[in-house]
Amino acid sequence: MMLNLTEMKILKLLQDDARVTNQVLAEKIGMSASPCWRKVRKLEEDEVIQGYRAVLNRKKIGLGVMVFIRVVIDSHSEAEARKFEQEVTALEDVVACYSIGGDADFLLQVVASDLDSYADFAMSVVRRLPGIKEMQSMFVLKEIKPLVAYPIKKVSEGVSG
Repeated sequence: MMLNLTEMKILKLLQDDARVTNQVLAEKIGMSASPCWRKVRKLEEDEVIQGYRAVLNRKKIGLGVMVFIRVVIDSHSEAEARKFEQEVTALEDVVACYSIGGDADFLLQVVASDLDSYADFAMSVVRRLPGIKEMQSMFVLKEIKPLVAYPIKKVSEGVSG
């Protein structure tokens, strides 16, 4: 999709503050409110903007442990992979899951209140997922740069002026 500079500014500002009013957003990008609102609606309709959410401090809501789990599955059939994906999607403690290349098949991002809770979850839930051949836990010691927003810039000239 080709994004113009105005759309890029809108996306950057909304990632910085999704609660900004349309009026303030329009003022910051130098246009009137109605065209700004139409541009935002179009970005939503095109699913460039997929939703709005609050960014929470996980530690302040009792999730003191973050772990990445590298998973290798037994079978690489489409049916087995899909079954694994469906099971993982239903797990609330798994906050992100990626199908990856390299020496593993999936990377799960998991949160827990403490190490004991994580150990229980890993042993009684994750290890029981269908087709798991191997899993390796990597504990986050310190979040240096957590995902907050995606960079909004010209990528491969995929942006129109």
